[in-house]
Amino acid sequence: MGPRRQSMDEDRFNMDIRKFLKVVGVTSQREIELAVREALAKGKLGGKTVLRPRITLRIPEIGLEHIIEGEIGVG
Repeated sequence: MGPRRQSMDEDRFNMDIRKFLKVVGVTSQREIELAVREALAKGKLGGKTVLRPRITLRIPEIGLEHIIEGEIGVG
């Protein structure tokens, strides 16, 4: 016999991931929009600006560190 594997509720796991990602997406969009509006109002952004966001996803319990980079055009 091999090592005993713990079972997991795939449906709950999937649902919890989706809920987490929804919160991340909604709150991130709101924060980006607020920060861009503020920067525009203060004259920190102008013309056609390209923002280069970077997000680091960390889950210490499983040793995950994943970096996501992208571009967001403004103007």
